[in-house]
Amino acid sequence: MKKPIQMSHDFLAEIVTKESVFVDATLGNGNDSLFFAPLVKKVFAFDVQEAAIEASRAKLEAAGLDNVDLILDGHEHLDNYLDSLDAAIFNLGYLPSADKSIITQATTTLEALSKILVRLKSGGRVAIMVYYGHKGGQEEKDSLLDFVSQLNQKDYTVMIYQALNQINQPPFLLMIEKLS
Repeated sequence: MKKPIQMSHDFLAEIVTKESVFVDATLGNGNDSLFFAPLVKKVFAFDVQEAAIEASRAKLEAAGLDNVDLILDGHEHLDNYLDSLDAAIFNLGYLPSADKSIITQATTTLEALSKILVRLKSGGRVAIMVYYGHKGGQEEKDSLLDFVSQLNQKDYTVMIYQALNQINQPPFLLMIEKLS
């Protein structure tokens, strides 16, 4: 059985091409950008932590990838950087092995997701890894589930991929596909 993060990559990789514009809304350690950069034309990767940008830059340079714009800014400002996109990924929560007080927030995550959905091309997809076992995580999870549950079914399909028998609030995956 696939882990949620593997499922997120497969879900998005099914629809991206060498002409795709991709958003990594939460760069973190750069693993998603590293995975998708060879598959797409351009990656716009956002993080509010300079350490995440620099660590990711080193990984991408080592892999010889130069099609990733590393943006030291919150994902809620993505409209300042791009007009349309084919796919996006979020990994909510905090940057592993960093300051755990710096977390994604419900307000900025929903603002970013709203802007992505407006700019997402028909047939485009968004994968959201929801890590919520930290202070503030439950609020973000609840706000996010409320938001995506209200998306018009004529315009979007929303699915959840979640382990049901695991302890300690295991992360889960939200998958959104834009129909029109």
